[in-house]
Amino acid sequence: MTLIDLSHVIEAGMVTYKGLPAPHVCDYLSRDASRAAYEPGTEFQIGRIDMVGNTGTYLDTPFHRFADGEDLADVGLDRIADLPGIVVHCPDRMAIDVEVFEGLDVTGCAVLVHCGWDRHWRTETYYEDHPFLTAAAAERLIAGGARLVGIDSHNIDDTRTRSRPVHTALLGAGLTIVEHMCNLSALPDGPFRFTATPPRVTGFGTFPVRAFARV
Repeated sequence: MTLIDLSHVIEAGMVTYKGLPAPHVCDYLSRDASRAAYEPGTEFQIGRIDMVGNTGTYLDTPFHRFADGEDLADVGLDRIADLPGIVVHCPDRMAIDVEVFEGLDVTGCAVLVHCGWDRHWRTETYYEDHPFLTAAAAERLIAGGARLVGIDSHNIDDTRTRSRPVHTALLGAGLTIVEHMCNLSALPDGPFRFTATPPRVTGFGTFPVRAFARV
């Protein structure tokens, strides 16, 4: 068995989505300060992080788009953990349309769209003319019974417009989405299992995940 990490490292000050604040990572209790509370030679660190849910590689649940949708606490593990995975390679394509998924049995699967866009992570290029799924592609995945859709791009929708048809369709159908993935080129074309689990936070629609494949 091999485990392949598919998530970006979260670092203080990094920008995931332009216009959203970067995470602030610091000590709540430093090791030096902790020594006053313990016996000599004993020390602890308690960290603190302030961030928005859309930070790093993160999961979108239906609540992200719909006020009455399932949030992080509602979505069952059967929809985000140990799913059969399929990777679709779409390098050098901007609009990823329905024909990419023709002939694939995506029933119950995590469908991961490999664009190679993670090579631009933390550069200005990452936000400009990025790959995205078309509305027709989203409908094809819904009709095929996919359970989760991931992409190694800035957004699964085309951000040049103000509409978000892919988020609306997928989350409206009860699927989950993982955006800002990385290292999808390391995935085999053969079978693997996929997991992307956030903490169970009520009233939250998105949160960073440690996304990984088990081959």
